[in-house]
Amino acid sequence: MNRILSVLVNNRAGVLHRVTALFLRKGFNIQNITVGSTELENQSRMTIVLSETDEVTVEQVMKQLHKQIDVLKVSDLTEEPIVARELVLLQVNSPLNSRSTLITLIDPFRARILDVGRDTVMIEAVGKPEKVDALIALLRPYGILQLARTGVTALTRDSQTTQEIARLMRSNALNL
Repeated sequence: MNRILSVLVNNRAGVLHRVTALFLRKGFNIQNITVGSTELENQSRMTIVLSETDEVTVEQVMKQLHKQIDVLKVSDLTEEPIVARELVLLQVNSPLNSRSTLITLIDPFRARILDVGRDTVMIEAVGKPEKVDALIALLRPYGILQLARTGVTALTRDSQTTQEIARLMRSNALNL
């Protein structure tokens, strides 16, 4: 099972290098990593997805991360209620005679066309990684010329909101 870690760090030069060097030294495989600023100007959030990592290994990684200079907080989001999204940009073959079919195919994914060329279109999609994977698989037969994915970024849901949803679901199930 993939594991998702959220690492809050000071926004300073060299922090990303030190964190990724730790993973290299320990032989852990990073499936993807995204880094971006937070609501505080001097902090960044790293979202790290580890491939096929067991719980013991994740605990070891988290302990090592806590020891790093400039690491403020480390959280394992794998079992938490989260909102996770990924952005993908695709440049796809799209001759004029198949363009309307392509537009119809991407609509259920809430993807949109950003740029149109004579024989290509540039498509943007944002969603869960599984949704992005499905869109890519659907567009492969058309010919993907270029593809860029951001990797997963995630935040935990408000625990009160999550508890409220669970309570509503239980009460609705009882009313059926």
